[in-house]
Amino acid sequence: MPSRPMSDTTLRFDNLEALRARVDAWRQGGDRIVLVPTMGALHAGHLALVAHAKAIGRRAVVSIFVNPTQFGPNEDFSRYPRDTEADLDLLSRAGTDAAWLPSVETMYPTGFSTRIEPGPAAEGLCGAVRPGHFSGVATVVTKLINQVRPDLALFGEKDFQQLQVIRSVVRDLDLAVTIEGVPTLREADGLALSSRNRYLDPREREIAPRLHAVLADMAGRLARGAEAAPLVAEGIAALESAGFGPVQYLEVRDAQTLAPVARAEREARVLVAAYLGRTRLIDNVAVVPA
Repeated sequence: MPSRPMSDTTLRFDNLEALRARVDAWRQGGDRIVLVPTMGALHAGHLALVAHAKAIGRRAVVSIFVNPTQFGPNEDFSRYPRDTEADLDLLSRAGTDAAWLPSVETMYPTGFSTRIEPGPAAEGLCGAVRPGHFSGVATVVTKLINQVRPDLALFGEKDFQQLQVIRSVVRDLDLAVTIEGVPTLREADGLALSSRNRYLDPREREIAPRLHAVLADMAGRLARGAEAAPLVAEGIAALESAGFGPVQYLEVRDAQTLAPVARAEREARVLVAAYLGRTRLIDNVAVVPA
Protein backbone atom coordinates (compact mmCIF):
# COMPACT_ATOMS: atom_id res chain seq x y z
CA MET A 1 0.00 0.00 0.00
CA PRO A 2 1.48 3.40 -0.93
CA SER A 3 2.12 6.08 1.64
CA ARG A 4 -0.55 8.75 1.98
CA PRO A 5 0.42 12.40 2.34
CA MET A 6 -0.89 14.06 5.50
CA SER A 7 0.46 17.47 4.60
CA ASP A 8 3.18 18.93 2.43
CA THR A 9 5.84 17.31 4.63
CA THR A 10 4.39 14.33 6.52
CA LEU A 11 3.69 10.84 5.22
CA ARG A 12 1.42 8.28 6.84
CA PHE A 13 2.33 4.60 6.64
CA ASP A 14 0.41 1.49 7.63
CA ASN A 15 2.48 -0.89 5.51
CA LEU A 16 5.92 -1.96 6.71
CA GLU A 17 7.49 -2.44 3.28
CA ALA A 18 6.44 1.05 2.20
CA LEU A 19 7.77 2.56 5.42
CA ARG A 20 11.11 0.80 5.07
CA ALA A 21 11.45 1.86 1.45
CA ARG A 22 10.95 5.51 2.38
CA VAL A 23 13.28 5.36 5.40
CA ASP A 24 15.94 3.57 3.36
CA ALA A 25 15.73 6.28 0.70
CA TRP A 26 16.19 8.98 3.31
CA ARG A 27 19.15 7.15 4.79
CA GLN A 28 20.77 6.65 1.39
CA GLY A 29 20.41 10.39 0.90
CA GLY A 30 22.47 10.98 4.03
CA ASP A 31 19.62 11.74 6.42
CA ARG A 32 19.71 10.80 10.09
CA ILE A 33 16.57 8.93 11.23
CA VAL A 34 15.06 9.58 14.68
CA LEU A 35 12.22 7.41 16.03
CA VAL A 36 9.69 8.67 18.57
CA PRO A 37 7.55 5.72 19.76
CA THR A 38 4.12 6.70 21.15
CA MET A 39 0.75 5.17 21.95
CA GLY A 40 -1.08 8.17 20.52
CA ALA A 41 -3.32 10.52 22.51
CA LEU A 42 -0.59 13.02 21.77
CA HIS A 43 0.07 16.12 23.85
CA ALA A 44 2.69 18.84 24.10
CA GLY A 45 5.17 16.44 25.68
CA HIS A 46 5.11 14.22 22.60
CA LEU A 47 5.42 17.25 20.34
CA ALA A 48 8.47 18.34 22.33
CA LEU A 49 10.01 14.96 21.49
CA VAL A 50 9.25 15.56 17.81
CA ALA A 51 10.83 19.02 17.99
CA HIS A 52 13.92 17.53 19.62
CA ALA A 53 14.03 14.81 16.97
CA LYS A 54 13.98 17.43 14.22
CA ALA A 55 16.69 19.41 16.00
CA ILE A 56 19.13 16.51 16.35
CA GLY A 57 18.26 14.52 13.23
CA ARG A 58 17.06 15.07 9.71
CA ARG A 59 13.98 12.86 9.66
CA ALA A 60 11.50 12.30 12.49
CA VAL A 61 9.42 9.11 12.40
CA VAL A 62 6.64 8.87 15.00
CA SER A 63 4.95 5.54 15.66
CA ILE A 64 1.43 5.35 17.05
CA PHE A 65 0.48 1.96 18.46
CA VAL A 66 -1.53 1.18 21.58
CA ASN A 67 0.33 -1.96 22.55
CA PRO A 68 -1.98 -4.57 24.10
CA THR A 69 0.84 -6.69 25.50
CA GLN A 70 1.93 -4.04 28.00
CA PHE A 71 -1.50 -3.77 29.63
CA GLY A 72 -2.62 -6.11 32.39
CA PRO A 73 -6.10 -7.73 32.44
CA ASN A 74 -7.52 -5.13 34.84
CA GLU A 75 -5.82 -2.07 33.32
CA ASP A 76 -7.11 0.63 30.99
CA PHE A 77 -6.37 -0.78 27.53
CA SER A 78 -10.00 -0.59 26.42
CA ARG A 79 -10.46 2.99 27.59
CA TYR A 80 -7.01 4.29 26.72
CA PRO A 81 -7.69 7.47 24.71
CA ARG A 82 -7.51 7.09 20.94
CA ASP A 83 -7.95 9.84 18.34
CA THR A 84 -5.74 8.99 15.41
CA GLU A 85 -6.86 11.79 13.11
CA ALA A 86 -6.27 14.42 15.79
CA ASP A 87 -2.85 12.89 16.46
CA LEU A 88 -1.95 13.00 12.77
CA ASP A 89 -3.00 16.63 12.55
CA LEU A 90 -0.70 17.48 15.46
CA LEU A 91 2.16 15.57 13.88
CA SER A 92 1.68 17.40 10.59
CA ARG A 93 1.77 20.75 12.34
CA ALA A 94 4.94 19.68 14.16
CA GLY A 95 6.72 18.86 10.92
CA THR A 96 6.91 15.11 11.43
CA ASP A 97 8.34 13.40 8.37
CA ALA A 98 6.55 10.07 8.75
CA ALA A 99 3.87 8.56 10.95
CA TRP A 100 3.99 4.79 11.37
CA LEU A 101 0.62 3.27 12.31
CA PRO A 102 0.98 -0.50 12.42
CA SER A 103 -2.03 -2.69 13.12
CA VAL A 104 -2.15 -5.31 15.85
CA GLU A 105 -1.96 -7.91 13.07
CA THR A 106 1.25 -6.32 11.76
CA MET A 107 2.88 -6.26 15.18
CA TYR A 108 1.59 -9.61 16.41
CA PRO A 109 0.64 -11.78 13.43
CA THR A 110 -0.87 -15.23 13.82
CA GLY A 111 1.76 -17.52 15.29
CA PHE A 112 3.75 -14.76 16.97
CA SER A 113 5.30 -16.32 20.07
CA THR A 114 8.47 -14.41 20.98
CA ARG A 115 8.71 -12.10 23.98
CA ILE A 116 11.66 -10.30 25.50
CA GLU A 117 12.10 -10.62 29.25
CA PRO A 118 14.18 -7.66 30.47
CA GLY A 119 16.62 -7.92 33.35
CA PRO A 120 17.05 -6.20 36.72
CA ALA A 121 15.97 -2.74 35.52
CA ALA A 122 12.43 -4.12 35.21
CA GLU A 123 12.29 -5.37 38.81
CA GLY A 124 10.34 -3.47 41.44
CA LEU A 125 8.49 -0.18 40.94
CA CYS A 126 6.12 -0.57 37.97
CA GLY A 127 7.54 -4.01 37.32
CA ALA A 128 6.23 -5.20 40.69
CA VAL A 129 2.71 -3.79 40.38
CA ARG A 130 2.27 -4.43 36.63
CA PRO A 131 3.42 -8.03 35.99
CA GLY A 132 4.41 -8.57 32.37
CA HIS A 133 4.30 -4.86 31.56
CA PHE A 134 7.97 -4.43 30.77
CA SER A 135 8.11 -7.63 28.75
CA GLY A 136 5.42 -6.12 26.55
CA VAL A 137 7.27 -2.81 26.38
CA ALA A 138 10.62 -4.41 25.58
CA THR A 139 9.12 -6.60 22.88
CA VAL A 140 7.19 -3.86 21.09
CA VAL A 141 10.04 -1.33 21.27
CA THR A 142 12.48 -3.88 19.88
CA LYS A 143 10.09 -4.57 17.02
CA LEU A 144 9.66 -0.85 16.30
CA ILE A 145 13.43 -0.35 16.28
CA ASN A 146 13.86 -3.27 13.89
CA GLN A 147 11.07 -1.97 11.66
CA VAL A 148 12.25 1.64 11.40
CA ARG A 149 16.00 1.02 11.91
CA PRO A 150 16.59 4.52 13.30
CA ASP A 151 19.88 6.08 14.28
CA LEU A 152 18.30 7.38 17.49
CA ALA A 153 15.13 6.71 19.45
CA LEU A 154 13.72 9.22 21.93
CA PHE A 155 11.83 8.47 25.15
CA GLY A 156 10.52 10.86 27.78
CA GLU A 157 12.06 10.68 31.24
CA LYS A 158 8.60 10.67 32.84
CA ASP A 159 8.61 6.91 32.30
CA PHE A 160 12.07 6.66 33.82
CA GLN A 161 12.06 2.95 34.60
CA GLN A 162 10.85 2.24 31.07
CA LEU A 163 13.72 4.34 29.71
CA GLN A 164 16.27 2.33 31.71
CA VAL A 165 14.68 -0.97 30.69
CA ILE A 166 14.91 -0.01 27.02
CA ARG A 167 18.52 1.07 27.44
CA SER A 168 19.37 -2.30 28.96
CA VAL A 169 17.61 -4.21 26.17
CA VAL A 170 19.40 -2.21 23.47
CA ARG A 171 22.73 -2.78 25.21
CA ASP A 172 22.21 -6.48 25.85
CA LEU A 173 20.92 -7.28 22.35
CA ASP A 174 23.48 -5.10 20.52
CA LEU A 175 20.77 -3.14 18.76
CA ALA A 176 22.28 -0.53 16.44
CA VAL A 177 20.46 2.48 17.86
CA THR A 178 21.21 5.21 20.39
CA ILE A 179 18.58 5.71 23.10
CA GLU A 180 18.16 9.25 24.40
CA GLY A 181 16.01 10.36 27.32
CA VAL A 182 14.29 13.74 27.09
CA PRO A 183 13.35 15.69 30.25
CA THR A 184 9.73 15.62 31.35
CA LEU A 185 7.55 18.46 30.11
CA ARG A 186 5.26 19.88 32.78
CA GLU A 187 2.26 22.13 33.16
CA ALA A 188 2.88 25.48 34.83
CA ASP A 189 1.78 23.96 38.16
CA GLY A 190 4.27 21.09 37.89
CA LEU A 191 2.00 18.26 36.73
CA ALA A 192 3.83 16.04 34.27
CA LEU A 193 2.14 15.93 30.88
CA SER A 194 0.46 12.58 30.31
CA SER A 195 -2.21 11.16 28.04
CA ARG A 196 -3.97 9.91 31.16
CA ASN A 197 -4.35 13.43 32.60
CA ARG A 198 -7.51 13.75 30.53
CA TYR A 199 -9.12 11.18 32.84
CA LEU A 200 -8.92 13.64 35.78
CA ASP A 201 -12.06 15.49 36.81
CA PRO A 202 -11.74 19.19 37.78
CA ARG A 203 -11.25 18.48 41.49
CA GLU A 204 -8.65 15.79 40.81
CA ARG A 205 -6.86 18.11 38.41
CA GLU A 206 -6.49 20.65 41.23
CA ILE A 207 -4.97 17.99 43.49
CA ALA A 208 -2.70 16.36 40.90
CA PRO A 209 0.21 18.86 41.08
CA ARG A 210 0.84 17.77 44.66
CA LEU A 211 2.46 14.66 43.23
CA HIS A 212 5.34 16.63 41.76
CA ALA A 213 5.50 18.99 44.73
CA VAL A 214 6.06 16.10 47.13
CA LEU A 215 8.75 14.60 44.90
CA ALA A 216 10.53 17.93 44.45
CA ASP A 217 10.59 18.50 48.20
CA MET A 218 11.99 15.03 48.80
CA ALA A 219 14.61 15.45 46.07
CA GLY A 220 15.84 18.71 47.55
CA ARG A 221 16.24 17.22 51.01
CA LEU A 222 17.90 14.07 49.66
CA ALA A 223 20.37 16.22 47.75
CA ARG A 224 21.35 17.80 51.06
CA GLY A 225 22.08 14.41 52.62
CA ALA A 226 18.79 13.36 54.22
CA GLU A 227 18.03 9.67 54.69
CA ALA A 228 15.52 8.19 52.27
CA ALA A 229 13.36 6.06 54.59
CA PRO A 230 11.82 8.81 56.75
CA LEU A 231 11.27 11.00 53.70
CA VAL A 232 9.45 8.19 51.93
CA ALA A 233 7.14 7.67 54.90
CA GLU A 234 6.51 11.40 55.12
CA GLY A 235 5.88 11.62 51.37
CA ILE A 236 3.34 8.79 51.36
CA ALA A 237 1.49 10.43 54.24
CA ALA A 238 1.46 13.76 52.39
CA LEU A 239 0.08 12.20 49.23
CA GLU A 240 -2.62 10.28 51.07
CA SER A 241 -3.58 13.42 52.96
CA ALA A 242 -3.92 15.28 49.65
CA GLY A 243 -6.32 12.66 48.29
CA PHE A 244 -4.08 10.16 46.49
CA GLY A 245 -4.54 6.49 47.12
CA PRO A 246 -3.49 3.87 46.91
CA VAL A 247 0.13 4.95 46.60
CA GLN A 248 1.58 1.95 44.78
CA TYR A 249 5.16 2.97 45.43
CA LEU A 250 7.29 5.92 46.44
CA GLU A 251 10.97 5.02 46.33
CA VAL A 252 14.46 6.42 45.99
CA ARG A 253 16.57 4.58 43.43
CA ASP A 254 20.02 4.92 41.90
CA ALA A 255 19.63 6.80 38.61
CA GLN A 256 21.76 4.33 36.64
CA THR A 257 21.06 0.92 38.15
CA LEU A 258 17.64 1.58 39.73
CA ALA A 259 18.88 -0.17 42.86
CA PRO A 260 17.28 1.14 46.10
CA VAL A 261 19.44 3.63 47.99
CA ALA A 262 19.38 4.74 51.62
CA ARG A 263 21.04 8.06 50.81
CA ALA A 264 21.70 9.85 47.54
CA GLU A 265 25.48 9.58 47.47
CA ARG A 266 25.41 9.94 43.68
CA GLU A 267 22.66 10.87 41.24
CA ALA A 268 19.37 9.23 42.16
CA ARG A 269 15.68 9.44 41.30
CA VAL A 270 12.59 9.71 43.46
CA LEU A 271 9.88 7.71 41.70
CA VAL A 272 6.17 7.41 42.42
CA ALA A 273 3.03 5.73 41.16
CA ALA A 274 -0.24 6.65 42.82
CA TYR A 275 -3.92 6.65 42.03
CA LEU A 276 -5.99 9.80 42.07
CA GLY A 277 -9.55 8.59 41.79
CA ARG A 278 -9.51 6.06 38.94
CA THR A 279 -6.42 7.57 37.32
CA ARG A 280 -2.98 6.12 37.83
CA LEU A 281 -0.28 8.79 37.73
CA ILE A 282 3.47 8.29 37.68
CA ASP A 283 6.29 10.80 38.01
CA ASN A 284 9.91 11.09 39.06
CA VAL A 285 12.40 13.78 39.98
CA ALA A 286 16.19 13.73 39.74
CA VAL A 287 18.32 13.97 42.87
CA VAL A 288 21.72 15.55 42.32
CA PRO A 289 23.78 15.52 45.54
CA ALA A 290 25.12 18.91 46.58
